[in-house]
Amino acid sequence: MSSTNSVPALDHYSQPLNFDHWVSSNAHLLKPPVGNQQIWKNSDLICTVVGGPNQRTDFHVDPYEEYFHQFKGNASLLIADRGKIERVHLREGDVFLLPAYVRHSPQRPEAGSLCTVIERSRPVGVIDAFEWYCAQCGGLVARRELQLQSIVEDLPKAFSSFYDTTEDERKCSHCGTVHTGRDWASWHQLCGQSFVKTLMP
Repeated sequence: MSSTNSVPALDHYSQPLNFDHWVSSNAHLLKPPVGNQQIWKNSDLICTVVGGPNQRTDFHVDPYEEYFHQFKGNASLLIADRGKIERVHLREGDVFLLPAYVRHSPQRPEAGSLCTVIERSRPVGVIDAFEWYCAQCGGLVARRELQLQSIVEDLPKAFSSFYDTTEDERKCSHCGTVHTGRDWASWHQLCGQSFVKTLMP
């Protein structure tokens, strides 16, 4: 007689992979224009390796926690919170657990830097968001929501939906400053002038 609490049969499993070999084999995808690659498909955990250089102006709102392991080079996260923007540094060898719903913008200025990011797959109805903030006053400029299915495929579409808009559509409703869009260098420069805690040491 079977128990209702019995463990379900294991359908399949894969052999362990050699992580160093996997990174070496995917090195051409861990830099622009792709920049990231998912290790396993169809898993409850999204395990991604992200490479630099890559600097962004968007802020991700993840409904779940995210685990970061910066295993090569250095990076950082910009955190937007209640009208302020600050920087959390990820030095080589650091691990960091980001709480759910914390608005964060990964910054990877170093070529060849590598970070493992682990997060949960999203069930249907659990929504991610991407937001863009004014570098002058910290006000919210735009927000895009989506049902995230593939980090590699879905993120570029979300970014284009903001970056391909007009200057008038990217104007901050709080202070009138126009978001620089894809010009991340100008956005970061202005952000550093307005929010000193975003400056690199």
